[in-house]
Amino acid sequence: MIKTIDLFCGCGGLSLGFQKEGFEIVRAYDMWDKALSVYNDNFSHPTICTDLSLISPSEISVFNPDVIIGGPPCQDFSSAGKQNEDSGRANLTLIYSNIVSSIKPRWFVMENVDRIIKSQTLPKAIQQFKDAGYGLTRIILDSSLCGVPQKRKRFFLIGELNGEDNFLYDILINNLAEKPLTIHDYLGMEFNTEFYYRHPRSYQRRGIFSIYEPSPTIRGVNRPIPPLYKCHIGDATHDLSKARPLTTIERSRIQTFPQTFKFQGSKTNLEQIIGNAVPVELASYIAKELYNYINNKTLH
Repeated sequence: MIKTIDLFCGCGGLSLGFQKEGFEIVRAYDMWDKALSVYNDNFSHPTICTDLSLISPSEISVFNPDVIIGGPPCQDFSSAGKQNEDSGRANLTLIYSNIVSSIKPRWFVMENVDRIIKSQTLPKAIQQFKDAGYGLTRIILDSSLCGVPQKRKRFFLIGELNGEDNFLYDILINNLAEKPLTIHDYLGMEFNTEFYYRHPRSYQRRGIFSIYEPSPTIRGVNRPIPPLYKCHIGDATHDLSKARPLTTIERSRIQTFPQTFKFQGSKTNLEQIIGNAVPVELASYIAKELYNYINNKTLH
């Protein structure tokens, strides 16, 4: 088995995707106890609730990971956040790169929002990885082309110690689906509605969507249709009696968590936990190609 550690694991979207594809998760770390509580309800391996900025890499290296995965918090880069790199969360990307560069696992996978490519933080992290001897694959993937019924663009930085740059790039691009996956493609009529409301960031944007298209990005906010909602020209229907907001669990399904995944906690926390998660099938898409790459490398 390929021993794997998940840093900033949240409720476990990245862990589950990698576990599905044959990676053995031996430890997971996060500092938000509510997210870790959900994680612990769904996985049997140990978790550690800690601020990773306060932990020594040597405390993690004792587990001898082959791979380190993780999605450092992205709020400071996200279009849904304040995009302020000085607020502290952006620094967690450098904490991730410092831990990986100190431990030097054979491979690592870092996930973040696509806007990180415009940040001042990413070049610093990349330089740290390069100094540690990693060949790097940088790629932005649209989840709807990777088995997820959701238009969610995410940046991945994948490293191989003493490897070549772009070692996984062509494989990841060549295996993308030809067309975006819709909710109906993935879940059929599981929601028993064709139309649903997703609260827009401003009323200049549409709020009513159809299951016959990919969902927009699942965020940490989920609200009912406002009583005075005025239909937008782009709404999938103008008959509001046919639309409703999605439930918390339905939103987790669009994030491709299986029906068997347990979500316990307050609605507010769960909405945030689910919105923050890496879609399971997006993680699985990366994990599958990395697993095959590792196996082919081991065989030769």
